[in-house]
Amino acid sequence: MFRKTLLTFLLCSFFASNVIAQEAEAPAKDEPLTLQQLLERVKEGRVTDNSANKKRERQFINERNKRKSMLDNVNRKIGIEEARSERLEATFNANELQLAELEGLLNERLGVFGELFGVVRQVSGETSAQVGSSIISGEITGRLPALDELAKSKGLPKIKELEGLWYALQLEMTAQGEVKTFTGQIVAPDGIAGAAEITRVGPFTAISDNRFLRYAGDGKFVELGRQPPARFMDGADDLLDADAGELTAGVVDPSRGAILDLFLQTPNLTERIGQGGLVGYIIIILGIAGVLLAFERIFSLTMTAKSINDQLESGQPGGDNPLGRVWEAYTNNRSVDVETLELKLDDAILKEMPALERGLSTIKLISGVAPLLGLLGTVTGMILTFQAITLFGTGDPKLMAGGISQALMTTVLGLCVAIPTLLLHSVAASRSREVVQILEEQATGLVAAHAETNKGR
Repeated sequence: MFRKTLLTFLLCSFFASNVIAQEAEAPAKDEPLTLQQLLERVKEGRVTDNSANKKRERQFINERNKRKSMLDNVNRKIGIEEARSERLEATFNANELQLAELEGLLNERLGVFGELFGVVRQVSGETSAQVGSSIISGEITGRLPALDELAKSKGLPKIKELEGLWYALQLEMTAQGEVKTFTGQIVAPDGIAGAAEITRVGPFTAISDNRFLRYAGDGKFVELGRQPPARFMDGADDLLDADAGELTAGVVDPSRGAILDLFLQTPNLTERIGQGGLVGYIIIILGIAGVLLAFERIFSLTMTAKSINDQLESGQPGGDNPLGRVWEAYTNNRSVDVETLELKLDDAILKEMPALERGLSTIKLISGVAPLLGLLGTVTGMILTFQAITLFGTGDPKLMAGGISQALMTTVLGLCVAIPTLLLHSVAASRSREVVQILEEQATGLVAAHAETNKGR
């Protein structure tokens, strides 16, 4: 009996789990439940569960009906949009056909005007590029937007646009024949911009305050970092100082700055000398020393020859010159025999030789060493050139320019030093030989006179 009661209690507990869970918060009672009480509670739980389940079913059915209604609305809207899409597609196809017909009709009616409008767009593009880089745009601004719009336009140009193109062309042609002064923006080499008076010679040259300018676009001019030589600047001065209507010579670059840029890239004398490097400077120093020494020797020998000639004209012995010292040696040894006198005079002439030939060998040495140094610079420059070719190839000639410039400039400098020093050495040596020849002639004459005198005795 006890086992049956226990089994019944466990089954009731299992079926009444929800009820017990709902009442878990209720305070526990001290007294135990009887089987009848437990059965009543199980019945109450089943009634509560059935009520909750029916409530959830009603909520689910209401939500399902609501979703079904929304789905029906969406399907109805989809049908409406699909019908509208079909109508739009049909309209689009009809418009495409009509557009093709209209384009064909337009091309038929345009005829040669289509080609004309193409030429207009092409001319507009070319004019825009020319105007954008023209010096005239620094004075007359605001021409580019209309030309660019006409060049990029895909439709038919309007009469106003065609008139604007014609006006731009006419304005450019008129300004090309003018020499005009206006106020413009100039950017100095240090980056500082300022307003100044600018003289424009057509579309070719722009000058301001004896400075040549280059048009940089956007209505601004840039001062050249390196100005042309003085002869060009003189022409610019004459142009700036000329009065209205006066005919004067000036500098005009017909290539609109290209020739001037190339000319400015040409190195001047100082830059060319610098291209020779260390060897070039050594050659120049030797050349200056050789030329100065040659002029000093020529001047000294000239003055010596003059004093000797004065001595010959006076006929008086003595004097601070080689001939006077030779005559003095003859005077001091007049009593000796002819052979001894001849030796004494030769000795006096030999003593004068070092002073007369001083520096001549140095000048000759410089004239011979200078070309050799030039050859050394040439070889060094070619080595640098070949190294550049080895490292970087022959794609960029500028990489080889430095070595080639050194190779050529040292050769030129060596020849420029050797030729004048060789000529000056020849002049100085001839002056020295003339003086020595006079001394020898006078000594020979004195010996001959002395021999005749002793023979008469």
